Amino acid sequence: MASISTTSANQNPIEKQREQAGNKQSSTQFDLGITLILNSWPALNLAVQSSWGGPSSSDKRDWLCGAISDLFVDRPETDAEDIEDVLIQVMNDEFDVVVDDESAGEIGRRIMEVRMETQMGDFTRVTRMWEEWKAKGGAGATVGAFRKVEVNGDDDGDDNGEGAEDEDEEEEDDNESDIGDWADDVEMEDAPVAVTASRNYSPQTEAPKRESPNEIRRAIDGPWERGKFLPEPIVDEDGFTKVVSKRRR
Repeated sequence: MASISTTSANQNPIEKQREQAGNKQSSTQFDLGITLILNSWPALNLAVQSSWGGPSSSDKRDWLCGAISDLFVDRPETDAEDIEDVLIQVMNDEFDVVVDDESAGEIGRRIMEVRMETQMGDFTRVTRMWEEWKAKGGAGATVGAFRKVEVNGDDDGDDNGEGAEDEDEEEEDDNESDIGDWADDVEMEDAPVAVTASRNYSPQTEAPKRESPNEIRRAIDGPWERGKFLPEPIVDEDGFTKVVSKRRR
């Protein structure tokens, strides 16, 4: 399990951000909240610890935290579905991971909740997440929970429990409920994002990432292009402007 060092020499980036947030400014607290939420996302943590994004996987996660924050600067009207689109796209492009378990949507909703609270000067949730992060020992705890669910993902988790399922139930005596619908049945220390469902991963860790000649985005090595992930506004016949999520096209 990973631990967070409190020494100034090797201080964890999240700890540094926590210190910077001590001034209670809403924007700084919001950035800290984004960082804590994304660093508590098991899908992203597993991809980073497995180096599915290459040797710079950890840096890509840090870059993603900043990219989500910049998204609200460039497009203040950004909503949870926009964040979900970005997360799914980045996980696919940068880590070769297909996220299809709705956990990206949950992350987006939590980020929006933190945004609304910090804008009103309420930093209670961010403070609580910070304390939970320290208590759980960082990202390592969430990865362990993810792997447990991933291994059991093929089991539908029905309540019938007949036949050969009896042996599985004996092994899962410590669990309060069967592993089924992750959003309803699986919990881990009251941390919603510390739980995921099984997913159809297709990582390609050995093959180098390939980009077209006209691809400008370089993740951690350069500026992040908002248009890469979010569609441009569409003007209808009546002159009204609307933004259509890529996922809803």
